[in-house]
Amino acid sequence: MRRKWFFMVPAAIVGIILFCFIGGELVMHLWNWLLPPLFGWHTLTFWQAFGILALCRILFGSLGGRHGYRSGIRQRMHQRWNRLTPEERERFREKMRTHCGPRGPETAADART
Repeated sequence: MRRKWFFMVPAAIVGIILFCFIGGELVMHLWNWLLPPLFGWHTLTFWQAFGILALCRILFGSLGGRHGYRSGIRQRMHQRWNRLTPEERERFREKMRTHCGPRGPETAADART
């Protein structure tokens, strides 16, 4: 087990550094390629692009995958739904329709007229 950690920790550190460098470079090149010609905005340095990348990570959350807080909520809701009887499910659907509005083919027909 110790040998596994001995190789994984340096690999993880190198991976994080590589991800940060590639992400910053990618944001910088995309920004400098698109925004100055289109809108006349200033070009970015690597550190400014890295700051934008970090800000987006803070504002918009993880980089993907199903982990942490959100997957726990989804799992609990799925378990609750599976415990409901068919009558309880239909009652829940009716409540959602009254609170959130109808969904389905009849809604699409109403939207066209």
